[in-house]
Amino acid sequence: MNLESYISGYVDGEGCFCISIRPRKGNKTGWEVVASFSVSQNEDRAEVLRLIKEYFKCGFIRRNVGDKTLKYETRNLNALLTKIIPHFKNYPLQSGKQKDFEIFKKVCQKMNKGEHLTKEGIIEISELVSKMNFSGKRHYNKIAILNSLNKMKI
Repeated sequence: MNLESYISGYVDGEGCFCISIRPRKGNKTGWEVVASFSVSQNEDRAEVLRLIKEYFKCGFIRRNVGDKTLKYETRNLNALLTKIIPHFKNYPLQSGKQKDFEIFKKVCQKMNKGEHLTKEGIIEISELVSKMNFSGKRHYNKIAILNSLNKMKI
């Protein structure tokens, strides 16, 4: 097995493609969209995270206080578009996580066009995001975001 396939397989089990939509007072819409890719692992197996970080040549490794693991993560949109997304296009995931990746890719492309900075864009993105990561927790659901945006005069 080659390194690229190993990384995709590892991410299939321990990785996450996440789009967070959260309030942000300075933004015209009142909301901020953040894309992130992460992989978690127990500290005693941190060499895998270092291998992934070295392979992608971006991101950082940090301690995840919540579950006492380490996490490799990148939130840089350019790195997501030029390193992370191309890898998973070439070495696709084999589980249902592939569907999350496809949505993640669409949202990152929308962000690259600046669509996340408009009311219409956030509405479209929140619709897409509502269809991914069902096992994860959401602080702000699609309905709360839409209600907030509909009250605004943008």
